[in-house]
Amino acid sequence: MTYEQRKEKIAQNLGLVHSIAKKFTGRGVEYEDIVSAGCIGLIKAIDGFDESKGFKLSTYAVPVIMGEIKRIWRDGGSVKVSRKLKELALKIARLNEENIKKTGNELTVQELCTLLNESKEAVTDALASSYLPLSLSRTDNEDEEFELLIPVASCEEEVSERLSLKKAISELSEDDQNLITLRYFQSKTQTQTAKILGTTQVQISRREKKILTSLRAKLKD
Repeated sequence: MTYEQRKEKIAQNLGLVHSIAKKFTGRGVEYEDIVSAGCIGLIKAIDGFDESKGFKLSTYAVPVIMGEIKRIWRDGGSVKVSRKLKELALKIARLNEENIKKTGNELTVQELCTLLNESKEAVTDALASSYLPLSLSRTDNEDEEFELLIPVASCEEEVSERLSLKKAISELSEDDQNLITLRYFQSKTQTQTAKILGTTQVQISRREKKILTSLRAKLKD
């Protein structure tokens, strides 16, 4: 995925972040902090999403976004950026600035990981921390306050899809439900799943493909 494609996906799914963030209001944390955490989750979801699994990005992103938002309360009530992360963000900014002068493009996440000898997660967090949260109530150049309207996609279709998926999964055998739970709700690798279920990674891979094919067929009906 190119930098531009990644940026476009982030912009396309900001509505999902806001729809989830609204569920966490009224708990003593500023809405902008909640959205900032949600955006970090969205970026992590986009970077970790595997389209070949047959699920939509939104289905994969929802639990990741919610996980990052919930971390606010576990970490003390705000989105904190460590000194190390700030320093990494500055290094990334300098590298991108140099590369833009040379090639006209910013570096990809993988290129940044290689140049900085940092993990993908660290680079992603640093990139996310460099985006300032946008206020929903802001002033223009004439100091006139106005409300910024952010289009939020309707959740009805997503809710319907999730309910259909839940029903389809409930119709699977107990063994298949366990496999799907481990792989997609507990984020276990195929090797970890095989170890837990007492089988091999190859068998898990084959069974998983059959289950996903079955689920896709049911969701299309």
